[in-house]
Amino acid sequence: MRSLPRAGGRTRLIDYRDRVKIALMDSGIGLLAATAAVRRLRPDADLVLSLDPDGMPWGPRTPQDLTARALAVAEAAAARRPDALIVGCNTATVHALTALRARLEPALPVVGTVPAIKPAAAGGGPLAIWATPATTGSPYQRNLIRDFAAGVDVTEVPCWGLAEAVERADENAIAAAVAAAADLTPHDVTTVVLGCTHYELVTERIRAAVQRPGLPPLVLHGSAGAVAAQALRRLGARPAPGAPATGTLTVLLSGREGALLPPALAYAEGRLLQQATPAV
Repeated sequence: MRSLPRAGGRTRLIDYRDRVKIALMDSGIGLLAATAAVRRLRPDADLVLSLDPDGMPWGPRTPQDLTARALAVAEAAAARRPDALIVGCNTATVHALTALRARLEPALPVVGTVPAIKPAAAGGGPLAIWATPATTGSPYQRNLIRDFAAGVDVTEVPCWGLAEAVERADENAIAAAVAAAADLTPHDVTTVVLGCTHYELVTERIRAAVQRPGLPPLVLHGSAGAVAAQALRRLGARPAPGAPATGTLTVLLSGREGALLPPALAYAEGRLLQQATPAV
């Protein structure tokens, strides 16, 4: 058991058997994959999802504007007094994680989302990194490649319109964007890093588009499972996948309490969360 400092001087004792409350933030439904991963690890955890439909998408915004939006969304979540906050967005992690931690820690541990380049590179190449056009070729991604994938054959693939199509659950647009990115992916690639959390919602469609005849089964590396596990580690809370599914769900839409956005229910991860009891 250990103590976590809380805002206002209050301290909560966290034991691995204790019920926990975990918040996740993003501009839209890209946080669903990490949320579902938390739900599977701790079905008894109370969840707070803080989205920003008024300000989405965040990708085209300037770093300063994005950071301001992210801070507002994070503070709305923090007001519900969670034990940890997951930034369920690669772009927000790149631009706003330092500011979020400066504002909220140590009272509220903040866990960022980083593309799974390191574990993907450990398996050897060749590999591709599917990411938004803004992230592809960015100093941030290039630094990750340099630090964790030196000597590995890496191709950066810009996925034009894929995150936006997933956000709308637009099947035709998803199919077109996946096909376009697959065409940019070298035929000998055996591993794909999903460098945007939205892409984890359509993994099987990506797998079907990229798998080449005669090659080993394609390996896809997302971040959701690792991020969920890291949040529990920060709390000293052990996974309890067999716990009763008693966790509640709170959804905040640009700070206002609401419900899951309709496109979320097009995905298995969203339907899993629909089963949670609304917080009261």
